[in-house]
Amino acid sequence: MKIILYGDSLMAGYGLPEQEHLSSQLEIDLKFKYNLDTQIINASVSGDTSSSALNRIEWTLQGNSDLVILCLGANDMLRGIDPNIIKNNLQKIINKIQKKNAYIILAGIQAPEFYGVKYKKKFDEMYFELSNENHILLMPFLLEGVVLNPSLNQLDGKHPNFEGIKMISSNLSKYINKIHIQKKNITSMMMIF
Repeated sequence: MKIILYGDSLMAGYGLPEQEHLSSQLEIDLKFKYNLDTQIINASVSGDTSSSALNRIEWTLQGNSDLVILCLGANDMLRGIDPNIIKNNLQKIINKIQKKNAYIILAGIQAPEFYGVKYKKKFDEMYFELSNENHILLMPFLLEGVVLNPSLNQLDGKHPNFEGIKMISSNLSKYINKIHIQKKNITSMMMIF
């Protein structure tokens, strides 16, 4: 199974050696927890916004892949970009991935409350809307259990350390296994017909 991680510094491995990147840990978790052999390509770029990621998606999708883990929006939020603009960019990225017949897991991010109730609500709901509108699997919050926990984050308080990466990987691997089962069931059904 060929998987692409497509996001920003939260998935790129910011501040960590390569063997501690999410891509490396995911391969281990998927092999030992679900007996899945995977090739994971980390196409995440630190600092990426939904706009800059949209500009490079076609290049990233040149080869074939089975699954894309899409997690963008954090850097847009930090710049106070309108969630409608972010959603529009993410929709265009989703369209390009779906044209390649790859499955998608959309991993959400949550805005802190200091951005204001209205912004937070619109930003947080954007991921649920995209998931429903495109019939794609949603991992509601990539940093579930990791955010605001000093023992799971680097000194900047924003990026996961290796212990945080292990928790993200454990959570995300469950969603990847769901896609694998779904894909297997569809293949079995096609063989019947």
